[in-house]
Amino acid sequence: MRDRLPVALSGASALLLGAATALVLAPFGELRGGWFALTAFAAGCAALGARSRPAAAPLVGLAAWLFHNGFAEHRYAQLGWDGPGHLALFTAAALFAALPWEKARRARARR
Repeated sequence: MRDRLPVALSGASALLLGAATALVLAPFGELRGGWFALTAFAAGCAALGARSRPAAAPLVGLAAWLFHNGFAEHRYAQLGWDGPGHLALFTAAALFAALPWEKARRARARR
C-alpha cells in the first residue's frame, strides 16, 4: 500500500490537477461546456485514481467537478448544479481506475 497516495493527499492533488487542467485548457479556448473539456477532466481523474486508494475517488471526483463546473461549464468561477451527471462521471473514472490495482494488492496480500 506504500505506492498508493493517502486519501487526503489524493484530494489535495485533485485540486491541483483541476486547477492545472483549467489553466492548460484556457489558452486553447476549451473552457466551455463541451466534450473536449469533459474528456480532459475525466482523463485526469482516471490518471489520479490509478495512483490513489479507492476511498479517495469521491474527493477526486468532487475536486474535478468544482473546476470543470466553475470554469468550463459556467465560466468565471460560478458554480451551478445541473444534476449529478458530471460529478458521477468524474468519481466513476477515479474509482474504476483505482479498483484493478486494489484487487491486485489484495491478491498479493493473501499469498
